[in-house]
Amino acid sequence: MRWKDLRRSENVRDVRGEEGGGGMRAGMPISLGRGGALAGVAVLVVAYLLGGPEAVENLLEGGGGGAPTAEQGSPLTANDEASQFVAAILGSTEDVWGEVFASAGRRYEAPELTLFDGAVQSACGYATAAVGPFYCPSDHRVYLDTAFFADLSRLGGPGDFAQAYVIGHEVGHHVQNLLGTADKVRTAQGNAGEAGGNRLAVALELQADCFAGVWANHANQRNHVLEPGDVDEGLAAAEAIGDDRLQRNAGRRVTPDSFTHGSSEQRERWLKAGLESGDPNACDTFRGTR
Repeated sequence: MRWKDLRRSENVRDVRGEEGGGGMRAGMPISLGRGGALAGVAVLVVAYLLGGPEAVENLLEGGGGGAPTAEQGSPLTANDEASQFVAAILGSTEDVWGEVFASAGRRYEAPELTLFDGAVQSACGYATAAVGPFYCPSDHRVYLDTAFFADLSRLGGPGDFAQAYVIGHEVGHHVQNLLGTADKVRTAQGNAGEAGGNRLAVALELQADCFAGVWANHANQRNHVLEPGDVDEGLAAAEAIGDDRLQRNAGRRVTPDSFTHGSSEQRERWLKAGLESGDPNACDTFRGTR
């Protein structure tokens, strides 16, 4: 992926190495969801619950009294390649979604991205790196421990475009937040029952996959970022983190009713839909769930 000439975002905050920015705090546990604690490979199932509002609120548990507040951090000054990559991809998403929103007569409000190591305090609660990258709708921030990229590679999603897809997915959740889609889904889930609510949550995640593809399509038109093999990397990552594959890898029975992000086939299909069309209107993953 040709990313080194991309504009660096100024919206990256770095709390790595700051006091309180990493490591576990006493009395501030993290919930791994309603199913209880997960161990071994099963943790990877949780590790890629990529930031859906309902998933984040269920997974993250703040400590102490009152509403948690996010750590502010410092503007990015690190020059390591991972940091510069993240800033470049976030900058590209800002440029692309700024144009997409402007074409619809709207103003795009860019999210911040917080780099952390080990654990972080967000407005959605306290999270360890075990939950993977996530988006917090309460503070409009993406949270990322770049060590996750190594986990993604081990799962079967190596490559820089696979990593960019992860960032694009989380920014996709921010787009949903700005459009009001996330709030509408949350309201609809209250009247849909458990199975219907779960289908809506999956549709929200698949739309974020599609939005990641929309970003990549426009980024390639603007800056020719895609190299041969990049699309295959992204699709391989989408397949690697499908719920059915993760459940099988964890030694569990595949149970579609428990999916949180969709099957490998669904995730590949919707990422590809965004990549090929470049059109957010092609990302109606809610067909059949209304």
